[in-house]
Amino acid sequence: MQLIRRLVSAASLTAFTLVLMACASSAVVVGKTRPAISPELVKIYLRPPKAFEEIAMLEASSKTSWSITSQGKMDVVIRRLKEEAAALGANGVLLQGTGNEYGGSVSTGTGTATVSGNTAYGTGFGASTGIMHKAGNGIAIYVIEE
Repeated sequence: MQLIRRLVSAASLTAFTLVLMACASSAVVVGKTRPAISPELVKIYLRPPKAFEEIAMLEASSKTSWSITSQGKMDVVIRRLKEEAAALGANGVLLQGTGNEYGGSVSTGTGTATVSGNTAYGTGFGASTGIMHKAGNGIAIYVIEE
């Protein structure tokens, strides 16, 4: 019985991890994939190169990263787009767009109360801030010539 609990717990943790990873980036294959390459070999293009083949539509976000600054979050998005493209054998990503996405909020509060006889006084303060992620999408491409 204890072994079954451990297996279910391990499977649940694995599934949860996969769901988190899946939320950070995704790819929809629309062309011919090739053997994987190193993400460092993938170039980002703002304009289409002369000759290329489309491989997949990509989406990535800075979710689950510890980046705080806008630039740091965008660096995560670009890195994830390159990783997805490289896994499909693409040597380029034709960037389609970037932006912000809402990721929830963090809230905190405090309160105090005083009782004197039959009278009670209370005060409180709360604060909340939104969490924003960066997101980007592009097309994984195989550049034939530049």
